[in-house]
Amino acid sequence: MVHVNANLVMELRKRTGSGMMECKQALIKANANIEVAIENMRKSGVLTAEKKSASIAVEGLVLVKKSDSLSVILEVNCQTDFVAKDKKFIAFSNKVLEAALISQPSIEKLKTQFEGERISLVAQFGENINIRRVKYVKGKVLASYCHTNRIGVVISGEGNSEILRNIAMHIAASRPEFLYPTDVPVSLFEKEKAIQFEIAMNENKSSEIVERIVLGRMKKFVNEISLTSQNFVMEPKKTVGEILKENLTSVSKFIRLELAEGIEKTQKISFAEEVAQVQRN
Repeated sequence: MVHVNANLVMELRKRTGSGMMECKQALIKANANIEVAIENMRKSGVLTAEKKSASIAVEGLVLVKKSDSLSVILEVNCQTDFVAKDKKFIAFSNKVLEAALISQPSIEKLKTQFEGERISLVAQFGENINIRRVKYVKGKVLASYCHTNRIGVVISGEGNSEILRNIAMHIAASRPEFLYPTDVPVSLFEKEKAIQFEIAMNENKSSEIVERIVLGRMKKFVNEISLTSQNFVMEPKKTVGEILKENLTSVSKFIRLELAEGIEKTQKISFAEEVAQVQRN
């Protein structure tokens, strides 16, 4: 096997921005000729794109758009904030959003439709891009809100559209999980109740006091995760339910998406560790 020293690997890394191990393998295949290695790496741009598709994408955009009877909310991920602000990435994301609004495809069909363009962008940017989620809401009255393209809300209902938009802003800030307290699943309620009971028991209170403490905490828990029971962010002395009632408005459905929620970020390997890995191999 061709011997490749660390200095040559670091030089190739500096010139290409690729990982240390990737640079080492490229140099081995090129018989330690750095120019040939660079040419080969450029030729394999699509292959690099395919490998990048396994990388975790935790940046990107959340976008919302609506027509008269349909709202769509879309999340497209990339790996860095730099790419998230790039005009090509933004244009691609908006093109996907427009296609979603027109034909309401499933996420699988949307991914298939734009796979060629996605792979091309992955090769250009050198990082993974993923059309992650798309959701639709239909209704008589629609409203939406997008906060810095990191949090998006779409909502349907009846009544005052301006009130619904304010409620969408509230949802973005307050993270409700359910529309009404009665929508909270029994399993979730009982799980939280068991936790609160254990906490209260550890406070060395009598059983009667523990029951009252748990009852109060569970009421607070349900109110905090139910939209209509939350205190309205624009008028904290009133609940969302009261605001809706006063304005003869109702909410039938809402969806809130936050960028990269549920994605575990992996710890980046330091440059020193990359060098150490190359030397070990």
